[in-house]
Formats: sequence, C-alpha cells, structure tokens
Amino acid sequence: MTAISPTLPLSHRAAMPVLVALSVTHLLNDMIQSLIPAIYPIIKSAYALDFGQIGMITLTFQITASLFQPLVGHVTDRRPMPYSMVVGMGFTLVGLIGLSFAASYVHLLLAAGCVGLGSSIFHPEATRMARNASGGRQGLAQGIFQVGGQTGGALGPLLAAFIIVPRGQASIAWFSAAAMLAMVLMVWTARRFAEMRSAQLKAAAGAPQGEARPELPRATVIGAMALLIILLFSKNAYNASFTSFYTFFLIDRFGVSVQFSQIMLFLFLVSAAIGALAGGIVGDRIGRHRVIWFSILGALPFALMLPYANLLWTGVLTILINLIMSSAFASILIYAMDLAPRRVGMIGGLFYGLSFGLGGLAAAILGQLADRIGIDAVYHLCSFLPAMGLLAWFLPKSRQA
Repeated sequence: MTAISPTLPLSHRAAMPVLVALSVTHLLNDMIQSLIPAIYPIIKSAYALDFGQIGMITLTFQITASLFQPLVGHVTDRRPMPYSMVVGMGFTLVGLIGLSFAASYVHLLLAAGCVGLGSSIFHPEATRMARNASGGRQGLAQGIFQVGGQTGGALGPLLAAFIIVPRGQASIAWFSAAAMLAMVLMVWTARRFAEMRSAQLKAAAGAPQGEARPELPRATVIGAMALLIILLFSKNAYNASFTSFYTFFLIDRFGVSVQFSQIMLFLFLVSAAIGALAGGIVGDRIGRHRVIWFSILGALPFALMLPYANLLWTGVLTILINLIMSSAFASILIYAMDLAPRRVGMIGGLFYGLSFGLGGLAAAILGQLADRIGIDAVYHLCSFLPAMGLLAWFLPKSRQA
C-alpha cells in the first residue's frame, strides 16, 4: 500500500504551557456546548417538544458548528488568527444567555446556532496551535487538546444535574462566567503562541533544509479522505445516540430519575477523555492506521451486547464502548493532516466540522426514528454501526504502522 509520513516538526520539544492552556479553553468551550443536550429533559417538558424537535436542536447547533469550520480553517491557513478564538467565544456567550431566557422553540434554535458558530471559529485555529506546539509528538498534543474537550463535554451533564435541574433553565446564565474565563485564557494563549511561533520560524530559517517528501497522488488522498469521513460518520452517529437520547433511553427502559440519567451520561462522556489521550499517545508509538482500525471495530462486540444488558452492565458497556471509540478521533485527524500537510487549519476545521455536522444529522434522523419505532429499537439498530470500522482496511498505511 502507499505510505504516508508525518510532517517534520518545527521544534523538538512540545510547548506544554500552550498545550495545557489550549486544553483548558477546550474544556470550557465544550462544557458550555454540552449543556445543550444535557438540558433536553428540561426543555422537552417546558416547551412540549417531541423527539424530532429535540433532534432539530442538535442539528441546528451541530450544523452551524460544522459549516463554517473548513472556511475558517482555509482562511487561517493563509493568515493565522490566534485571537479569532476570543471572537468565537463571544458568540458562544451570546448563545448561552439566549438559552437561559429563550421564550420559544425558535429562540432555542437561534441560541443553539450561536453556540455552534462560536465552536466553528474556535476549533480550526486551536487545532493548528496544538499541532505547532507539539514538538513532533502530534498524538500527545492532540490527545492533551482533546482531553480538555472531552472532559468539558462530560462535565456539562453533571453540572446540569446538580445546578440546572434543581434551579431551572435561567441558571444556565451562571455559566457565562466560564465563557469569560475562557476568553481571558484565549488572549494569554494567543500571545504565548505568537512568541513561540516567532522563535520557531527563526530557528527554521537558520536550519538546513531537509529533503522534500513526495506528495501522494491526488486520487489516493481523495479516496483516503472519503474513507476517513465514512469512519468518522460511523463513530459520530453511534455517539449521537448517546449524547442526545441516552438519558431518555435510561428513563424509558429502567425508570431512573433525570438526575441519575445525567450522572450516567457523565460517566459515558468522561470515559472519552481517557480514550482520547490514550489513543493519541498510542498512535505516536504504533501508528495511526492501527489505532483507527481498533478504535471503531473494537467496540462492535460491546455495542451488540448493549441493547440486552441490565442497568449495571449498561453502564459498564457504555464506558467500554466510549473508551475504545474515543481513541479514534486524534488518529483520524492527524492521519488526515499528514495526507494534506499544507492545509492543517482547513483539515482541522473540516474534520471537527464534520464531527459536529455528521453527529447533528444522525441526531435528527435518530430522533425521527425514535418517534416512529421507539428509543429502545433505535439502540438495537445503532449497535451495528461500529461494523463500518472494517473499511479501515482500505486506508493507505502510514510508515509508522
């Protein structure tokens, strides 16, 4: 098979303060975003929504979070804009306040769209900054960056259970403090990154030029990108069944309380932080191809067992599934960047955007299915999605593999 090789680093040492700061801002950004699905049980009864309308809120949020990301990435590939993250968080702040005081379903959609737009501005530039701060350890850098996002995504349901559920929808506005803290951190990170980048460019200018790497044929790149997108869809479609409907599944099947279901969702989501970091580190050692193969297909046996499990084993299996599947994204993203090393921002925007957009599309479809055939039947159908991991066989192998 055709081999791909990673981009040579500008520095041989990862800039850990920048990576940690990016991870914390990612945590705050994704924590705010995760409040949207976490409050679904509240707004479903408050606004008399059906599952289809719930799915449309997810679709609105994730489509706005996806459509602009490749465009933002393309622009910042030509002209890096570290401070654009602050502007993105400003949109998120507006959406957060809108969710707190929405007077109608339409207002909920608009607020969710603002939060999604903020995400579309944040991710491409933050992804580029993490790659340039990696010191060549790209899996570690993306793992640290994604640990923040995954942890933030897990905290949302927990905070919703103990703050928003007992105090009501208006208490969402309290999380404005998190948005403002993120904006302060983003300003500091942008300054540090500018200093680090200037030093890297000076060092690169004085260093001898290495041998240029041959580029892969265009058809090979397009084919590999298409396969990666299909694999990403299988992962995110399965994940969407949890982020949007897991609480309803637990309440409907086991009769648990809303707060207990939110805690279960937290356990599911927090396992993704461990899986994301582990997947990035392991990918640096054994190659992205092997991690992609295992991370999707490896979850299949557990996914097939899940619809038949009791409450205890439902919790155990969902954690195992997410541990395995969450290890995929760092490797998929870095693999795609190695396919097109001159388009880091655009690739980051494209794949983060697709991650949101495909998940939103899946949520809308699954919501309609849940209204027609029931939430339990939806989980039976979704259990077969990880089988699409077999397509990883056709990816061109990395020289690390």
